[in-house]
Amino acid sequence: MSSLAPPNAVRQELGFYLRRPGLVLSGAVIVFVLLCAVAPELFTSQDPIAGVPAERLQGPSAAHLFGTDETGRDVFARVVHGAALSLRATVLSVLVSLIAGAALGLLAGSRGGWVDSLVMRVVDVLQSVPSILLSLALVTALGFGTTNVAIAVGVANLATFARLMRAEVLRVRTGVFVEAARAAGVRWTGVLARHILPNSLGPVLVLATLSFGTAVLEVSALSFLGYGATPPTPEWGSLVAGGRGFLATAWWMTTFPGLTVAAVVLATNRISRALDGERRLG
Repeated sequence: MSSLAPPNAVRQELGFYLRRPGLVLSGAVIVFVLLCAVAPELFTSQDPIAGVPAERLQGPSAAHLFGTDETGRDVFARVVHGAALSLRATVLSVLVSLIAGAALGLLAGSRGGWVDSLVMRVVDVLQSVPSILLSLALVTALGFGTTNVAIAVGVANLATFARLMRAEVLRVRTGVFVEAARAAGVRWTGVLARHILPNSLGPVLVLATLSFGTAVLEVSALSFLGYGATPPTPEWGSLVAGGRGFLATAWWMTTFPGLTVAAVVLATNRISRALDGERRLG
């Protein structure tokens, strides 16, 4: 009978997740949204663009889980198909923040002197403006569209990445292994690529996961204001905005897309906190 019992490692893993049902639920939400983005046909066969006028403004039912909108389009289908566009913009914005911020932080921390002062003054200016306001200013200059929204949100949030990367570079560059590499005659560029950059990226990558929920919210906010994809393309923020005029008669048009955004933000924040906690314990 004892041979049938799971190993201690398996029992510990099961116990870890059983004690954290919120983490398990968050993971399920993220997996579901990712599947919606990759293969929406798994969850709905409804057309997210074409509507059926005879079925306009119908409430949630077995036929239409999230109801229908003012043109008879299935809201659940639009939320599912909108996952790809919304997540693509979110991932792009986080990548912009990560790459640009890490590059600035690496430059400032490795060069020092007037280069460090100049880069950090630029970072201070970016950080002095609320990110949503800076995103609005940037997307107004760049123009409408999901890609421009993603770039604007990414640039508006790169200051935090730059500061963290600079701090990590300053910490790592004083390490014994860096001094040993320099003493062995390795060029400074080689030291940066082989030693400083790999050992500085860990906390920055964790910050990227922590920033994912904020990016979802900011991308949806700009889409809500009309800066995202042009209608009738489904995008979570624009779906919420599209139902504002029907709150009294068709509450589901705004409620379900809004709850989807909230669920994704809360799930990513919960997973990010767990990852950050594991990193600190490690």
